[in-house]
Amino acid sequence: MIPTIAEAARQIAAKDISPVEFMKDRLAKAEALNPEIHAFIRFTPDVAMAQAKGAEARQMAGTLKGPLDGIPIAHKDIYETAGIPTTGHSRVLEHHVPKADSAAVRAWADAGAVMLGKLATHEFAFGGPSFDLPWPPARNPWDTARFTAGSSSGTGAAVAAGVILGGTGSDTGGSIRGPSALCGIAGIKPTYGLCSRMGVLPLSHTLDTVGPMAWTVEDCALLLQALAGHDPADPSSANRPKPDLLSGLNGGVKGLRIGVIRHFHEQDWPVSAGVAAGIADVARVLQAQGATVTEVTLPSLQDFNAAGWLILAADAFAVHEPWLRTKYRDYGEFLRERLALASTISAADYVQAQRRRRELNDAVAKVMEGCDLLLTAAQPSEAPLITVPGKWTSFEVANFTIPFNLTGQPALTVCAGYGEGGLPVGAQLIGRPFEDATVLRAGHAYEQATTWRARRPVMAG
Repeated sequence: MIPTIAEAARQIAAKDISPVEFMKDRLAKAEALNPEIHAFIRFTPDVAMAQAKGAEARQMAGTLKGPLDGIPIAHKDIYETAGIPTTGHSRVLEHHVPKADSAAVRAWADAGAVMLGKLATHEFAFGGPSFDLPWPPARNPWDTARFTAGSSSGTGAAVAAGVILGGTGSDTGGSIRGPSALCGIAGIKPTYGLCSRMGVLPLSHTLDTVGPMAWTVEDCALLLQALAGHDPADPSSANRPKPDLLSGLNGGVKGLRIGVIRHFHEQDWPVSAGVAAGIADVARVLQAQGATVTEVTLPSLQDFNAAGWLILAADAFAVHEPWLRTKYRDYGEFLRERLALASTISAADYVQAQRRRRELNDAVAKVMEGCDLLLTAAQPSEAPLITVPGKWTSFEVANFTIPFNLTGQPALTVCAGYGEGGLPVGAQLIGRPFEDATVLRAGHAYEQATTWRARRPVMAG
């Protein structure tokens, strides 16, 4: 059995697990599976050994730092790591070696986590799956012929395979929640501004969010607790007290009001039968535990997508415009042409999209006056074959996650069962801004009441 972070933390505290031996075991499994799933761009065995030895010394001395001490994790390769290449999975930064750790890397290291390596992503967290880059795209451990979604593809694959217990993702239009759904794990996009983005390669300054991915919601809460908090070095960081995401985790859902955005996944973009069944299961289970479930109506999913993708694409072009002038052919085809398209967006288009964003946000806020949580799909189907998503798929297929990048609300993907071919399906729970603890509490209650977390991919290490 592969332990969760919570389970491993208890075993480390009881001295039933050696952090050094645990690290060696997970690293060996990761190296053995990587030729099949391509989750890692590079391994960092020297760093892992030094950190594991430090954790073991604290274990023996009875001075463990907390539940992340000695836990094997890895970072998406847009998180800068001092002295270790951070490439964005791109030829453009193939030899980029940062001088300092990102705030998130530092936070988990300070909590005692053990970094096994750097994880695959879609190129600069936008273009993929691409087959013309220095590293291949990550593949889904449930079926390696299938897609992970993106852009936190390597994190989704590595967590699902059990070779790490948690990892960093980033979410600009759904890049934590999409891979979490297709890979059958948990992942939360925190409230915009809850966690520092300092030292993370940007895609959209107005939408980017960093957050954790893990096997369970409880593990996501443990990881997010270490990430959350104000950082004066990040202009987008909210100047608020550090939240308590753990003390109420087992509080259940009795009395919570959940609004199902049924038209998103039934009329605006009908989802697969498996995904529909998963959403219905989440509603049924939480209602049985005392939540009130009603149907709510928002503007159409297509309206959110139109505003969201225009803003994201224009912001991404603003980030990459200097490199596009000098390194255009160094980009993979998918990202290169998406950014070329983005270059045609006018200032008037961008302003109108931001105006529409405000109107959409107001509509969601009004609905949230009568709801504590919203519920809808995280992905439209089970994982497709990795060869199916094309250059323009992101713009052609409705995105269930980008609405809540526009609003900045916390949004969580939970595994809601298994659909066609035994592939996992996910559902998305969304809360009010800075009520991340409520979202985690509901997701944890759902996991505790179901058996989905007992099932791993056959190849899981």
